[in-house]
Amino acid sequence: MGRQDSQNTPEYDGVSGPENGQSPVGRASVPPAGPPGKPPAPRPAGTTYGRASVPLNIAHPAPQAAQTSPAPQAPPPPGPVAADPPAQPGGPVPGPVIPPEGVAAAAQPGTGRSRRTVVLSVVAALVLVLVAAAGVLVVRPGPVDGWLAGGPAPTPAPSATPDPTPTPVLAAADASAAAPTAAGVRAAIAPLLKAGPLGPRVNVSVADVATGESLFEQNADTMTTPASTTKLLTAATVLSARGPAYRLATRAVAGARPGEVVLVGGGDPTLSVGAKGQFPGAARLDKLAAQVKAALGGQAPTKVLIDTSLYRGPLTAVGWDGDVIGGGQVAKIQPLMTNAGRIQPVHNEFGGDPRFADPALAAGRAFAKQLGLAPGAVSTGTAPAAADPATPSAAASAAPGVAPAPGAELGRVESPPLVHVVDWMLEQSDNVIAEALARQVALAADAEPSFTGAAEAMRAELGELGLPADEVNLYDASGLSRKNGISPKLLTDLLTLAAGGKQPQLSAMFGGLPVAGWSGTLRTRFVTPAPNRIGQGLVRAKTGTLTGVNTISGQLVTEGGRLLVFAIMADATGESVAARQALDKIAAKLVTCGCS
Repeated sequence: MGRQDSQNTPEYDGVSGPENGQSPVGRASVPPAGPPGKPPAPRPAGTTYGRASVPLNIAHPAPQAAQTSPAPQAPPPPGPVAADPPAQPGGPVPGPVIPPEGVAAAAQPGTGRSRRTVVLSVVAALVLVLVAAAGVLVVRPGPVDGWLAGGPAPTPAPSATPDPTPTPVLAAADASAAAPTAAGVRAAIAPLLKAGPLGPRVNVSVADVATGESLFEQNADTMTTPASTTKLLTAATVLSARGPAYRLATRAVAGARPGEVVLVGGGDPTLSVGAKGQFPGAARLDKLAAQVKAALGGQAPTKVLIDTSLYRGPLTAVGWDGDVIGGGQVAKIQPLMTNAGRIQPVHNEFGGDPRFADPALAAGRAFAKQLGLAPGAVSTGTAPAAADPATPSAAASAAPGVAPAPGAELGRVESPPLVHVVDWMLEQSDNVIAEALARQVALAADAEPSFTGAAEAMRAELGELGLPADEVNLYDASGLSRKNGISPKLLTDLLTLAAGGKQPQLSAMFGGLPVAGWSGTLRTRFVTPAPNRIGQGLVRAKTGTLTGVNTISGQLVTEGGRLLVFAIMADATGESVAARQALDKIAAKLVTCGCS
């Protein structure tokens, strides 16, 4: 996140969603490795992980031209990776096409009749190929753009030149593969760390997940400005503190006077006004308004109060650049907002997304509109305490014509499970979601839900997980603060723990990590220069970008099938695009490195 050096314009770590501007919601979890010292049992090819059915480590060739012989054909050898990933990798491979009975059986080469028969045979076979292909539903790995969009993509027309073999996506690790050696890894990547665009400070940690062994360290314990790789800590701590199934609730309660409705912010930044929101499946204000109207019975609402008392402290963090809000990189952090504070539910790939100056007030006005009230009927306030916390909702208890008691709940809507919210945060590198999730870590620990309280709670949670909390210094949870410091070793220790299986709630964080050349902030990475393309589909990582700071941390599968975790952090870089390409080159080298 931050500003792009060459143009001095806001730059996103995030990536645009599908054509309607919505974020994808699907997940394809990577296979967790076994605990250190005990390699996991290898999975058969095609094994699926998580909720999305995703063939792993299988490259499916495009349908070949129809054959007159029914003999099966060997699949083509893997070709060079395309600059852009194929539109629909995965899915079953069509088998050999057998002409209909009697069409080609009597054909004899060298005669007019045989030529006509062969033509009919080929036409019929092509029809069968098209019919078979049209019936295949291809599921894209996620989170990627349009995972929930409609039906299958249209089948491409046959061409004379076969499509290249798709890049494997989320390839399965092979714990029995030969393990890289520290000397081999050093020989492979040490020269690349001297690339000019990376600047003089490049701090690195690389580890083998199956053994837990460190394979390479360069200033690995040094606190480094992390930018958005901070979000890896945010994801892990909130999943540990709240659990993947936790949901964030937005409530409406009866005010102190008849007709008053209090909208109580519960810290859900993904809340939507209606069906068209930034985050699919998000809780909606229009549905909450419908509940309120039903609960009030014949009584007309007269006023909306917005209650933002859940959070404490400043609305912006120490260390944020002065233009991050005006540039649309983040909004003021409040417990009530829609679409993470965006004015329009659209995420731009480059530049920021314009945000409301007062997200909570904007959400209150949108809610009032759903109740048939004017914007002037909205003001700030605090929900009155209910007479009895055990009192059921007003909708169930209020008698017809009787006003609900002050503080009685009139309605409630809840976010999707926290694991999906974490996905969106990582995939789009959404700063507002990151700050909201950090406050959930604080709330779970009964700490102050502020920037300071959240940072302290995150450090404490890392310590509870057995990680070196003294190697992190936080001023925010999104990575926008230039005062943050995280060591590369802490990041690889966290990723190793999450992949090891001893903390299963942490493994959910892998589902949201962008895939190189495929999704999220890595969708357009690992493309230039050409040798970097080998990392497409094999590197899954969180990126970090501020002016002068470029980082990347995640996991990769080597050519031999070994699962490695890595963190490469440079906080005195030159031109941003060249620095990112230099980082990608290091990760790509680890993919191709046998390093024995």
